[in-house]
Amino acid sequence: MALLEVLALSQASQLPPNPLSFPPCKLYPHTTEQVLSTCERPSHPVDCCSDPPAHYLSLLELAGIFSLSTALHLARRGYTNVTVFDRQTCDELLYSYLDGADGASADMNKIVRSAYGARIEYQMLSEEAIPEWKSWNEDISTGVTIPPGMNKSDRVVIANGSVSLSVHTELPPWKMLDITSPRHRELSASMGIGYAIEPSRRSARGLNNVGVLDSTGGMAIADKACRFAQHKAEKLGAKFLFGSEAGNFSSLIYRDGSTTVAGIKTGDGKIHPAAMTTMACGGWTPVLLPRLDGLCEATAGNVALFKTPTESPLRARLGPDNSLAWMWNFREGAEGGLYGFLVDENGWFKIGYRGIKYTNPMKHADGKERSTPGTRWSAAHRDGRDPVDDKLTDFPKQAHAAITKFLAENLPEIGGAGIGITKTRICWHTDSFHNHFVVDRMPQMQGLMVTTGGSGHAFKYLSNIGNWAGVDMSRPAMQVWRWRSLPRGQSPVNKLMAGPRSDAAPAAKGICDTAGRCIETWRSAKSSPVAL
Repeated sequence: MALLEVLALSQASQLPPNPLSFPPCKLYPHTTEQVLSTCERPSHPVDCCSDPPAHYLSLLELAGIFSLSTALHLARRGYTNVTVFDRQTCDELLYSYLDGADGASADMNKIVRSAYGARIEYQMLSEEAIPEWKSWNEDISTGVTIPPGMNKSDRVVIANGSVSLSVHTELPPWKMLDITSPRHRELSASMGIGYAIEPSRRSARGLNNVGVLDSTGGMAIADKACRFAQHKAEKLGAKFLFGSEAGNFSSLIYRDGSTTVAGIKTGDGKIHPAAMTTMACGGWTPVLLPRLDGLCEATAGNVALFKTPTESPLRARLGPDNSLAWMWNFREGAEGGLYGFLVDENGWFKIGYRGIKYTNPMKHADGKERSTPGTRWSAAHRDGRDPVDDKLTDFPKQAHAAITKFLAENLPEIGGAGIGITKTRICWHTDSFHNHFVVDRMPQMQGLMVTTGGSGHAFKYLSNIGNWAGVDMSRPAMQVWRWRSLPRGQSPVNKLMAGPRSDAAPAAKGICDTAGRCIETWRSAKSSPVAL
């Protein structure tokens, strides 16, 4: 099967030929010893090996997009034995954070965008992803693929654009969109997106506001998108095992006397043999695979949820006809790094904060400290097994301060309506030192793939990133995602494993309840990286 068709960005400058657009080599490794990228780049799709594997095991923990997408695309490419595991009952929780799902992908909504500046490999990946997202909407509306509990009126993406805004007076010329310019205002009005260049209406209050409007992007409805991807994968033959016993990863299993991974053992004691195992466990991956030390680390962003009343005019004001997904003052340290979304069908308005990304250092059995996720629904687990500490139901004081300050300045109508923070969330991602994904085989270990390092910007690729995992490691994007170490003398984008003695730790003095009352001193913190 050839790659998904790559479509050009609308209203974008001419781009060089897409290096992602040649068809993949269809690989069916017989054994764990066989390297996945043994084929030369073909001029057309070929089968490099004659038979599919006895079993291709994809390990899913915590409802992550990497495993959902990998399972879907393995099944599409003809693999007939793909099994996905998750310790949570995703089939019952329906990937809903409010109902108890833990992973970052289990969410209300995520930003979809193409604008990546000089990171052309991600822009081109978005070119491929966005048409596929839209085709998923069409599959639902036409009845071709409708997951249980959804109907033809549901959508998995709202493609009404996304915008990145700043308080500064100007941006670099190549990314300038000055909302005070009559020409830009007229152009946006003629396109029917006049609301998009000023979602917070700052100019009416005499405030600076410049930014970049990405008319190709929008907002994914995350929980429904995950349900759709799972259902589509199941229709193609992939299997899903959920629950604290049958779906819970216990350990890797190895061939006798070797470092070749031969599958996994689950919490119920069962052995699941596999020709290839993929670890894609979100923020929990570095704890389960300590060899990721120095390459990846779990970091927490912060989310505040506001429930708007049914009769509130804010549901229309912040809905898809009058607003869009936005990012605010990224790359501006502790006072910036905010992002927000449309009000969803249930009246929830969500704002996220990653101006400071927090860690939870915990000493593990090997004596090393690793950031270990703890959430509203589950305590942190040492070595991925033993629960430690309490569940985490509050969020950092600085996050509360940044969000409330933003609302007072940019969306005063929220507070004016008497709407406060209803619920908060600590949302765990896996950061890499270079802010790139990590999609590669484990070095010196046959039979094991790792797909992680989403760094807070991977969800938009749910529709297509699985088409790349392990197919052809020579491709440009795959080269960026290779397993690597920080070169000597080079500064990382993200400083990892600083522990509780991090110089940035004082920035995390205190966690708060939804009213901003400081409760106790919390964890550690790190400065915001350069956002991709």
